[in-house]
Amino acid sequence: MNQRLIVNYEGKPAYDIMLEPDFNMLAEAVSAIEIDNRKLMIITDSNVAMYHLEAVKTALSKNTQTVETIIFPAGEGSKSLDTVSLCYEKLIQSSFDRNDVLVALGGGVVGDLTGFVAATYLRGIRFIQVPTSLLAMVDSSVGGKTGVDFKAYKNMVGAFHQPKLVYMNLSTLLTLPDAEYYSGMGEIIKHGLIKDKVYYAWLKEQAEAIKRRDYDALREMVYRSCLIKRDVVERDPKEQGERALLNYGHTIGHSVEKLKELTLLHGQCVCIGMAAASLLSLNRGFISETEYKDILNTITLFHQPISVNGLSAEDVYAVTKLDKKMDSDKIKFILLKEIGNAFVDPTITKDEMLTAILTILE
Repeated sequence: MNQRLIVNYEGKPAYDIMLEPDFNMLAEAVSAIEIDNRKLMIITDSNVAMYHLEAVKTALSKNTQTVETIIFPAGEGSKSLDTVSLCYEKLIQSSFDRNDVLVALGGGVVGDLTGFVAATYLRGIRFIQVPTSLLAMVDSSVGGKTGVDFKAYKNMVGAFHQPKLVYMNLSTLLTLPDAEYYSGMGEIIKHGLIKDKVYYAWLKEQAEAIKRRDYDALREMVYRSCLIKRDVVERDPKEQGERALLNYGHTIGHSVEKLKELTLLHGQCVCIGMAAASLLSLNRGFISETEYKDILNTITLFHQPISVNGLSAEDVYAVTKLDKKMDSDKIKFILLKEIGNAFVDPTITKDEMLTAILTILE
């Protein structure tokens, strides 16, 4: 059984999210956005290219004029303005115009970078998301956030630019290394914690099926996470309010990610940040000690860290002050009012932050 979600933007249908077992429906799905006789540029990284580039290129070649490719080195280090510049150069040399289309084939780095190139090349051209990592499927491919890092500061340069299609081939998850696969669980656990207590409980109940990458479990998990993400971004497409809740665990997580010089995966850092944010929720009296410990146990159940070594609390705190979510020198911190119900709290003090940070330092 295949599943599909429609994402609305400014009250109108904007794009489909398609959950499929393979790439067999990709050509048909892409043809619906009017690409006949247009040029397509697949942007991907060196790891994803080995597994999926030829299949996607073959599928897309059925009904379009030209399919070209850009392949850059895999890793967060490529999510930079230098790589964006290389993409611009290739697009100009290949005479891509406003009616042509970019295809983001890969994980979050590829999707964010390709989306940013699409948002800024010729002041905006169309692009398609074909996410191949769990993290990208449930998070970065949905919602229109695009961007690149600037000197290790996460996503400091970016734009909102909606895709024309999000096509998920769930079988690509079978090719992920364990570390990459489980990294995606950080965002998935987050979805349950901030929006859906029943879903959070389901994740624990289905842990073994999720770990063995059972197809039915993966489809249900990705679908439910995309449903949560879709509903939030439809109500708040440009993060003026509710969408900020999706940053649960990210303020401290991004700080850890930068200070560890991107040696930890994004999902791992989010989990470390969620451990700290959950303690703040406990200390403010919103969740119980039992619930706090359950959150930590759930994170570790899916092989994700709740602590980090080699950092100082003061350094972690200092970097949080540089976070793009700052507002008039106040951190818009996300707390849990209860499991399944998050809110924005701009009143967290430095002492509270340091107390929470100390608990995640080894």
